[in-house]
Amino acid sequence: MSPSLSDHFIPLPVRRPRRLRINQAIRQLVRETHLDTRDLIQPLFIVPGSGIQKPVTSMPGVCQLSVDQALVAAAKAMQQGVGGVILFGIPSHKDELGSGAWEESGIVQQAIRALRAEFSDLVILADTCLCEYTDHGHCGPIRDGGVANDETLNLLGRVAVAQARAGADIVAPSGMMDGMVSAIRHALDDDGFDRVSILSYAVKYASAYYGPFRDAAENTPSFGDRQSYQMDPANRREALIEAMLDVDEGADMLMVKPGMAYMDILASLRQAIDLPLAIYSVSGEYAMIKAAAERGWIDERRVVLETLTGFKRAGADLILTYHATEAAQWLRQQG
Repeated sequence: MSPSLSDHFIPLPVRRPRRLRINQAIRQLVRETHLDTRDLIQPLFIVPGSGIQKPVTSMPGVCQLSVDQALVAAAKAMQQGVGGVILFGIPSHKDELGSGAWEESGIVQQAIRALRAEFSDLVILADTCLCEYTDHGHCGPIRDGGVANDETLNLLGRVAVAQARAGADIVAPSGMMDGMVSAIRHALDDDGFDRVSILSYAVKYASAYYGPFRDAAENTPSFGDRQSYQMDPANRREALIEAMLDVDEGADMLMVKPGMAYMDILASLRQAIDLPLAIYSVSGEYAMIKAAAERGWIDERRVVLETLTGFKRAGADLILTYHATEAAQWLRQQG
């Protein structure tokens, strides 16, 4: 007669993690990471004119918007509970210095004033850089074949003050110039805008993921690339150096850009720095998800929410994403 299983002692597991996954209610009860609509920031690309919604071919669902249409997009974002919007400008005229970035009538300043007048509670961030306004597409004036770092600092201070005067809550310098946070902080404080926050693109890599953004912002460099001022994707320790410099210079918040390939960087900064951290899920990430979803290869909603949750788990407090309004709607639907 063959032995039965009952004839042998089989030790049962003492810990059963599956007990905490048994149903949706328990899973939600013990969930470690929570993604909220207020964590999301919607980027908007602003162009001159009225009634303009010009699709960005490489970013399905994203358009260049005139100011009046930006008001519509902002209203939709607010309705879904999105935390704020960040504005990028595409001017009608560009020059060697990028002077349209600090003009009172500059396109982003126009949009800020209109948004502030319409939505008093909307958190408005402004991308504080020159690359969309220079005729060469680089992030500062060119001297001796490269971007003149210290000359650019003075110009960034002027841009930040113009954006603050228009009503921006947060300025976000993105050019990776050495000393940019200090220069902007002094310029803002000297002009009476000590309450305006700085969200520094402290750790911005020279990434291939930015491709579709060049179409949206119309800022492809006319020569060379940005590797001499944006970070080498191979470097991790350098990220902490960059971040700590910006902390010392007075940044209120720090950003890592791009997102997916740099969650390890975000997690490292989270361990070392107590300031609020943002991550930018960039155009290439958005375009890849959209392309795969259009082909039926992935469930867009699930992939987006899983990715955004991953950013939060890695340490992000804020997430800039082209999916912001859509993702916020999905979060509200799932309760």
